[in-house]
Amino acid sequence: MKIQPNIYLAIGVLTGSAMLISCSSKQDGQAQQQEVPELAVITVGEEDASLETGYPATLHGKNDVEIRPQISGFLTKVNVQEGQRVSAGQVLFTIDQVQLQAQVDAAKAAIAVAQANVNTAKTNADNNKILLEKNIISASAYQTTVDALNAAKAQLNQANAQLVSARKNLSYSVVTAPTSGVVGTIDFKEGALVSPQTLLTILSNNGDIEAYFSLNEKEIYGLTQDGKISMSEAMKTLPPVTLLLANGERYGRQGKIISISGVLDPTTGSATAKAIFPNPDGLLRSGNTGQVLIPSMQRNAILIPQKATYEVQDMKFCYVVGDSSKVHSTPIQISENNDGQNFIVTGGLKPGDKVVVEGVGISVKDGMQIKPKK
Repeated sequence: MKIQPNIYLAIGVLTGSAMLISCSSKQDGQAQQQEVPELAVITVGEEDASLETGYPATLHGKNDVEIRPQISGFLTKVNVQEGQRVSAGQVLFTIDQVQLQAQVDAAKAAIAVAQANVNTAKTNADNNKILLEKNIISASAYQTTVDALNAAKAQLNQANAQLVSARKNLSYSVVTAPTSGVVGTIDFKEGALVSPQTLLTILSNNGDIEAYFSLNEKEIYGLTQDGKISMSEAMKTLPPVTLLLANGERYGRQGKIISISGVLDPTTGSATAKAIFPNPDGLLRSGNTGQVLIPSMQRNAILIPQKATYEVQDMKFCYVVGDSSKVHSTPIQISENNDGQNFIVTGGLKPGDKVVVEGVGISVKDGMQIKPKK
């Protein structure tokens, strides 16, 4: 019996269809395998957590002194540069001394004249005393010469006072550093007219640097254990603090909180705190900014990375890996204290739970299956 060509065609079509179905099934299976993402997870447990809370801070020298002239005049010399470290007594600025020196010279001349007048008046008074004793002149005539002598002495004293004042003004023409420190901005140059109202510069004594930051009312209550202990007692138990510089680096020397204001700012509800840091190398400057990092210790805490959480309507969630490696969105409660990288979980998780730490908020969905990786 002969097989017709159309029979061969039908057999070929059936065979091809079977092969296509087989290949499609394999590709679907491979695609399903490829759709299961491999994501990093951690197994949470209890541990002692030491976290640091950062507070924005402004730095000031321990003693910032405003340098102002005590007289008016033209600057003839600026003896220092901005940022220069100076010692107490070092000359900072010089003001025109010509007129001031002339006043000193004039005062000296006035003293010479006044002294001559005193000498003349004294001679007259001495002579008239002899004449009075011989009854040659009257007592009133003698008293006139005595009064003239007293007036001449008063003029001499006045001339001496004017010389002291002139010399003092001349000394004011040389502006010196009242303390050691670093010179701040200098806005006035040589030739500028200055007066006692002129701020020449600010001299920062930055051997120690003070960092000012704010604590809110709740944090104040926390420090005092809700008022159970005094603020002075609370400060004695505070640990050393660290300064995080504006460039993200940690300052190499630890500081200590030395004061917390007893009055809350009514506009912000916060109190001003002050920490002091040693600054022997002069690395820190008055006006710098940073963060004061205050450490806190919590025993037997569950710690998870902040990147493992997401937020919905002010509530925190994370993905917990359950049976068949499926993830479940789980609400958690966290402590307010954190270091910017980790959260302390106070509710919603238990030791041994596996939490997804990769792709949260991007690719992970509730109920999806994953391939956990450490």
